[in-house]
Amino acid sequence: MIGSQCYNPAQRLPAHRAAGVYLQISIRESADVTIVDVRGRSALDEGESYLLRGNLERLVASGVRKVLLNLTDVTQLDSSAVTVIVRTYFSLHGQGGDLKLLHPSGHVLEVFSMLHLQRLIPSFEDEAQALASFRPLR
Repeated sequence: MIGSQCYNPAQRLPAHRAAGVYLQISIRESADVTIVDVRGRSALDEGESYLLRGNLERLVASGVRKVLLNLTDVTQLDSSAVTVIVRTYFSLHGQGGDLKLLHPSGHVLEVFSMLHLQRLIPSFEDEAQALASFRPLR
């Protein structure tokens, strides 16, 4: 399940990596956790959240139950991106899974704090700690 896609807001569709592409989503795995790295443009707006939503929906539909969403390179997000993240969290929880965030900062962290989403969706500054948090306690 390793791969990446790019999004060109002018076309409002996934596009190959080329000049003018603003968002890249890479998917990688660490044990049974799927890590979704969001890179490129520093903002996630309505058009770009479409690409994120599509990738997350495909992962959940394919049976992925543990997702770490890496927001290190995202400095802003709008309500549609927040909605995508919250819906994915509830979808995974409804199927016995979990979604956690890696390194939300700046405006992204402010939005999650303002909406009290930090109480709902755990976030971590360190990838190793985030991955360890998915493992059941012994």
